[in-house]
Amino acid sequence: MFYSYFSGMIAAAGLIMAIGAQNAFVLAQGLRREHHVSVALICMTCDAILILAGTFGLAALLQAHPLAMEITRWGGVAFLTIYALQALLRALTPRGLEAMGAPSRSRRAVLLSTLAVTLLNPHVYLDTMVLIGSLAAQHSLPLVFALGAASASILWFTLLALGSARLAPVLHRPITWRCIDLAVAAMMLAIAWSLAKPALQTLWEG
Repeated sequence: MFYSYFSGMIAAAGLIMAIGAQNAFVLAQGLRREHHVSVALICMTCDAILILAGTFGLAALLQAHPLAMEITRWGGVAFLTIYALQALLRALTPRGLEAMGAPSRSRRAVLLSTLAVTLLNPHVYLDTMVLIGSLAAQHSLPLVFALGAASASILWFTLLALGSARLAPVLHRPITWRCIDLAVAAMMLAIAWSLAKPALQTLWEG
């Protein structure tokens, strides 16, 4: 159980910690203290819903079709490896996470912007529904894996929203994101190996 939970947490952490529009938006709202708690709650909720939808939708499909399981396995290995290489490239040319300056807006405008940044980004669906969902479906306890992934989202967005003012000097330093990207690359490669290892062992023994 703990293995599935922490595997889900590590997989999701590696995906959501990368520099992106959603992280920049949440950080900016936290720095301005402009409806930042509501913004973080929306991001967490959307992630949790998409993770659960991907987990159980793909889990049912993969259990019914063994070939789809193998395709998903190696597709996940390839995606994670590419993602790790991209993180390594970012680490070679790091940049800080800049907050977006803007005049104060109404709660409604901020919340609509949050939904747009979250749901109109195709990478959100790829990361949560497809990648995390397929990883969860291959674990013996997919719900526990999904809960671990959702926990990573909750922790990260809470950290950004509530700790942004204190973390701003650190998050603006390129060296911080170099370290984060190196950690992300290591986590993605470790997960890719964990996916590939059972199939490789079967081939070797066969």
